[in-house]
Amino acid sequence: MSTHHSPASPKHDHTHDHDHDHDHDHDHDPPHPHDHPHPHDHGHGHDHDHDHDHGSGVWGWINAIFHLHGHSHQTAALANDQIFLHNEIGIRTVWLALAALATTSLLQIGIVYLSGSVALLADTIHNIGDGLNSIPLLIAFYLARRAATRRYSYGYSRAEDVAGIFIVLSIAFSAGVIFWESFQKLLHPTPLTNLGWVAVAAIVGFLGNEAVALLQIRTGRAIGSAALVADGMHARTDGLTSLAVLLAAAGTWLGFPIVDPIIGLLIGVTILFITRDATVTMWYRLMDAIDPGLLDKAEAVVARHAEVKQVRRIRMRWVGHRLHADLLVAVDAQMPTAASHQVAEEIRHELYHAFPHLEDVVVHVDPWSPQRDLYHQLTEHHELRSQPAH
Repeated sequence: MSTHHSPASPKHDHTHDHDHDHDHDHDHDPPHPHDHPHPHDHGHGHDHDHDHDHGSGVWGWINAIFHLHGHSHQTAALANDQIFLHNEIGIRTVWLALAALATTSLLQIGIVYLSGSVALLADTIHNIGDGLNSIPLLIAFYLARRAATRRYSYGYSRAEDVAGIFIVLSIAFSAGVIFWESFQKLLHPTPLTNLGWVAVAAIVGFLGNEAVALLQIRTGRAIGSAALVADGMHARTDGLTSLAVLLAAAGTWLGFPIVDPIIGLLIGVTILFITRDATVTMWYRLMDAIDPGLLDKAEAVVARHAEVKQVRRIRMRWVGHRLHADLLVAVDAQMPTAASHQVAEEIRHELYHAFPHLEDVVVHVDPWSPQRDLYHQLTEHHELRSQPAH
């Protein structure tokens, strides 16, 4: 038998009919005594008040984003479902990033107007184009809000990982552009003009992009979104590009124009490392790789149940910024169906508490026997043993 939670819509019941967030990480050792399902609303003892106000408007958004842990029950008046909450936080973060990048670009356009520098205009247009690369991620977050269908029976969360591919390609493209421009300046030196305006535009570009990078990387890590982290890395590459322009302006002012292409090449190398890190992260997501420590944590949860004779398989993977788990455990073959189901439900319940990003968990219960295939003779020739090595 197996027990599972099917993500048919953005809001879920987790089989047992009560409303809570699963955003608190505490152990149930021994398991708490209330039975499942339990149709009452409760907070598992964390009935602390959330009467503080995060504010409204943009400031309220910022407060909501930076208060991800500890009181997600009423943050920004969102529903108590943490899956919905994290997806909304992702959407807000991208919108805030776009607003910050738009403000940065407007400031740079103003500087271009005052200075009349064609070179600064080209750099500003480049920054605007890079800011638009966040749109695929925004679309992915909106898609993730849609309910699963008969064709997309797992929902649309994987769109977030697909958007991450475009972001990584954009970072790599930025590195290529910087290398090309730096080599061109080495071969055909062109002195910088309007040094003061160039320096101001570079400072504005660096501060704006780095602020976006910090916001997206921090939020992406908090909600488990690799694509959002990658988009933050992309913003950081643009900030580094602006920093290179600032250093180049300083070098030219000091009488060393050769500093411009050299700094450009060094920044290009730095962006290559950022590209590598973002590529590895997205590769892991697309290949369903996880931190092995997550498996260790899940095994520790199961180990607290004396009824489980053997853990035969634990698999986990990320789908977008949500975690999915699949467990196969063996219990006494004489245990009644209702009792073995209760064990599975207790395990699922504790896993939801142990993993704040967990969206779906399936626990299949086998009758235990020293001979593993005793109860699987009908299907054993179809099965591929895929249990990860310890």
